[in-house]
Amino acid sequence: MHLNDNILVIYGRNGINFVDTCSIIRIVASSSYSKMFLTGGRTMVVTIVLKSLEELLVDKGFVRVHRSHLVNSAYIQTYNSINMKIVLRNNEQIAISRRRSMDIRKRLTAKKAA
Repeated sequence: MHLNDNILVIYGRNGINFVDTCSIIRIVASSSYSKMFLTGGRTMVVTIVLKSLEELLVDKGFVRVHRSHLVNSAYIQTYNSINMKIVLRNNEQIAISRRRSMDIRKRLTAKKAA
């Protein structure tokens, strides 16, 4: 697995998958697998731990909101620090961990200022 510009190259037993990082809405950890939720309602399960995906995607606007969730900040519609949730543009709600709350706020504020 590696990243070429905005294309995530994932090697699997069925061949090579090329995923545009802009089409990734969120990624959820599940043991040693990760499930990618893509635009158009598509999903993809990959044999890559979330930590490795986070390291590749952090510079592409992805933010770790919980130990099991990595979210593309371009799809965040609302950040609510009181209820400890974010709402995505597709109206999905994802809980934010208290430990990561300040980092999320800083990253989202920095993105808006840029």
